[in-house]
Amino acid sequence: VGLSRKLADSLSSCAVLVVGAGGIGCELLKNLVLTGFKNIEVIDLDTIDVSNLNRQFLFQKKHVGKSKAQVAKESALQFCPSANITAYHDSIMNPDYNVEFFRKFVLVMNALDNRAARNHVNRMCLAADIPLIESGTAGYLGQVSVIKKGMTECYECQPKPTQKTFPGCTIRNTPSEPIHCIVWAKYLFNQLFGEEDADQEVSPDTADPEAAWNPEETAARATASDKDGDIKRVSTKEWARSTGYDPVKLFNKLFKDDIMYLLTMDKLWKKRKAPTPLDWHQLENGAFQEGNTLRPQEETPATGLKDQQVLGVWGCCQLFQHSVETLRTQLQDRGDGAELVWDKDDPPAMDFVTAAANLRMHIFSMNMKSRFDVKSMAGNIIPAIATTNAVIAGLIVLEGLKILSGEIESCRSIFLNKCPNLRKKLLVPCILDPPSANCYVCASRPEVTVKLNVNKTAVLALQDRILKERFGMVAPDVQIEDGKGTILISSEEGETEANNNKFLSDFGIRNGSRLQADDFLQDYTLLINVLHTEELERDVEFEVVGEAPDKAPPPQTNQEEVNSITNGNKDSAQPSTSSKGQYELNSDDEEEASSSSAAPATTGTKRKHPDAETGETSTKRPRTDQSNAAQDDDDDDIIALD
Repeated sequence: VGLSRKLADSLSSCAVLVVGAGGIGCELLKNLVLTGFKNIEVIDLDTIDVSNLNRQFLFQKKHVGKSKAQVAKESALQFCPSANITAYHDSIMNPDYNVEFFRKFVLVMNALDNRAARNHVNRMCLAADIPLIESGTAGYLGQVSVIKKGMTECYECQPKPTQKTFPGCTIRNTPSEPIHCIVWAKYLFNQLFGEEDADQEVSPDTADPEAAWNPEETAARATASDKDGDIKRVSTKEWARSTGYDPVKLFNKLFKDDIMYLLTMDKLWKKRKAPTPLDWHQLENGAFQEGNTLRPQEETPATGLKDQQVLGVWGCCQLFQHSVETLRTQLQDRGDGAELVWDKDDPPAMDFVTAAANLRMHIFSMNMKSRFDVKSMAGNIIPAIATTNAVIAGLIVLEGLKILSGEIESCRSIFLNKCPNLRKKLLVPCILDPPSANCYVCASRPEVTVKLNVNKTAVLALQDRILKERFGMVAPDVQIEDGKGTILISSEEGETEANNNKFLSDFGIRNGSRLQADDFLQDYTLLINVLHTEELERDVEFEVVGEAPDKAPPPQTNQEEVNSITNGNKDSAQPSTSSKGQYELNSDDEEEASSSSAAPATTGTKRKHPDAETGETSTKRPRTDQSNAAQDDDDDDIIALD
């Protein structure tokens, strides 16, 4: 059945915006031009990587390193040379793309890979009163949903699960899972070669409350390998530079001296198996005696893909040495003050994390992992399925045609399952939910309550950790509702920088104070009620209590649903019977998860120790009467971005 003349004319004249030109974006752009859309603008900040070529079919090997948006435009024009496509190699969060920019379009379609950008586009479309089609995939699962101001839930109406975090003492002192060691190795990369972050310290945590030890009495028991390797408590990067990034000295510091230091914290090991330090020279002597070089572990066959083989301990030592030498050279080539950025697709960086993580796993008596497994966890990857992207892109266009036909009330949230449900359907449509009265974004008067210690919370923490990271603002302005209109934070550079390191109490903010936060780019205002407390958990800076726990999706109690959720590694997933809920999937497969997240209300927000195994996960499922989405069968907590 073809399109009506009226609709076909509408397609050729209306302007639409595609945000993202990756896994879904490539399929979507092709679908749009072949359906008859003539005026398309596409924006993507990313460049093409070799790993994209197996599914993002608008790109070829010759395009590696080029702008995704520009190449996608050029390739799509080959399907329909008469189309008018404008490409932007830029971030959608750039202030140039303001509300007036969004008002040019009759429809916006998201094909994004991170929550921060999704939150931002959601707010811009609300401010511009433009329909938004949100989408995402993870492996065999997919979702498409329509968002319209005043008619449907917005993207932020329902709490999203926060990125999983670990206490710093777990990462630094008592890792118990491979992911703890992988996170530690990524932190180590930044401490040695990248931008140092005090929240990503890798040395033993002497403030661990579980240890409760006396360092003055026990530090002497930690014997250093030699004087050069015995470090004073200076920055990791500073010490590494002083050794010339000597791989052997780095190794003995990280895997011998620091481990021996941990062993002096007696109480940590009363109920745990104590770690076993490694010594480079002992391993080297043993390796040469046994003729062991890069031989895989005995239980792993030597056949098969190299990345899927698990190296032995000495193999990891050699990989560590080689990767440190390579990264040291890269750092030197860039000059003084240069920093490297960890990238899962950069071989030396990935080799370093693989080696360091595996050595730490061995020290703490865990089974070591292949490079493939480490990359999957470090990059938050579920292997992408090209056909899932194609199905979801097709559904986006179908929902778009409904909107352009003036039939937005017939739009649905559509869920793509891996296995047919009880009605033998893979695609499950659900009626769109109305806006949440308690949403802190699309409610008529958005308002939240934040629990914090006004005597310990600095203005800069309010700006960065609460307003930008937690509530997704880009350039907030904040004034105190004190009758005087005191400006606490200004988005104008230099106006309030003197306030940054002052505490909220210095401005008379106390229990019951109200703050008005405005983001003029997003045309968004949020009222914040301050609830002072001195009883936050250790490492918790604040809690959001504006949304009560009972407003979050209800816990599953139905046994059939519990079975569905717990059979994560089964192919025969059962349908869910959740009464609410929604799942959030991503749109650029095999890309890293954004660390930014909109954490669920009432969840304590800790100083960052995000793991690398969870990025975006599911937060909404179809209702019982519509039948439901099957569960993902991939490894727990390893979430794809497509």
